[in-house]
Amino acid sequence: MKITNVTTYVVADRSQNQIGARMDWQWVFLKVETDEGVTGWGEAGASARASGVAMGTAIEHVKEAVIGENPMDIERLWHKLYRRFSYMGSRGFGTSLTAGFDTALWDIKGKVAGMPIYDLLGGRFRDPVRLYCNVWFRGCSTPEQYAEAAQKNLLDEGHDACKLDPFLEMVPFHTMYQDGQISNEGEQLGYDIVAAVRETVGPNHEILIDAHGHYNVPTAIRLANNLYEQSNIGWFEEPVPPESYDALREVREHTAAPICVGERLFTRYDFIPIFRDRLADYIMPDTIWTGGISEVKKIATMAEAYYIPVAPHVVPGGPIELIAAAHVVSSIPNFYRLEHSQFNISTHNEMLKEPYVIKDGALHLNGKPGLGYEPDEEWLLANLHPDWEVASS
Repeated sequence: MKITNVTTYVVADRSQNQIGARMDWQWVFLKVETDEGVTGWGEAGASARASGVAMGTAIEHVKEAVIGENPMDIERLWHKLYRRFSYMGSRGFGTSLTAGFDTALWDIKGKVAGMPIYDLLGGRFRDPVRLYCNVWFRGCSTPEQYAEAAQKNLLDEGHDACKLDPFLEMVPFHTMYQDGQISNEGEQLGYDIVAAVRETVGPNHEILIDAHGHYNVPTAIRLANNLYEQSNIGWFEEPVPPESYDALREVREHTAAPICVGERLFTRYDFIPIFRDRLADYIMPDTIWTGGISEVKKIATMAEAYYIPVAPHVVPGGPIELIAAAHVVSSIPNFYRLEHSQFNISTHNEMLKEPYVIKDGALHLNGKPGLGYEPDEEWLLANLHPDWEVASS
């Protein structure tokens, strides 16, 4: 079997963030075709505004590296693509690109074998896959609104775990580090929001906090400890920017709240200090950004040796990332929960020929070969990002 063609689709996602501002993200999908008529689908990374078109262009430029290759050679082709970026840094953009091919090749292998990917990875530990609900609070700005949304979008939908960033003052700095601090008023509003959610969902519901790497060391320590004491949070995620393991160690040593990191760490190599120095209670590698199904499985196996739970990050990814991550965590023992976006479910399922099923706080895979799901190409073509239509014409 040989790879004969790779087609790239950059799709517009004009969703809004938690306070209603337009995000203008993109989703990037690729289709790998073979000379035996078996086709695989993957999703590549688009982790910042306008990065989708850049990623799609990069895929078009590197796809010649896999055309003519045997799609069964997943590990070798992963390294072939990953190493193309060695002299400018393979981790991040390079791994996000490699992930798209990697997932498509696993999809092909599963279809050829007549088996779901989780069976190729060793078989199931669980069915269905436990979730925690993210992006359930769109349009909320007061504790009362968060409480109402928690009832409607969490409890009424059967969820028993959720995540939020309650510090709304920091939303304008979501992708940057300003000075690492927050005002007294902004801090108190965050505490009040979490307290309102806790009162609504009750003591047994898990509340996870995303700090988005906004804070300096003393601020992160204070916020984490206060939230843990006041509202019994399940973890405090990315307390400081991801570049400094030393800063993370300082926070870890002075907080009672469990710490989760990993969405901005790339490949097994970035996770070595986390495991070696015991810098986190949970890890959350992003299935795309870190390199795809192959790499997340390896990271999870490394974490298993330290008995650290894995909770893959998938937001704001598309449906292929969510499904790919579900296959991986179905096959590992050290699994906590898989992230999902409440407000993306309908859009995700518009993209797919067969919708995925989320019921009672869990994702139920369909058991079909490969990923088990395929995008609807007509929908993709009808929703291409306008800049990609120009670039690909």
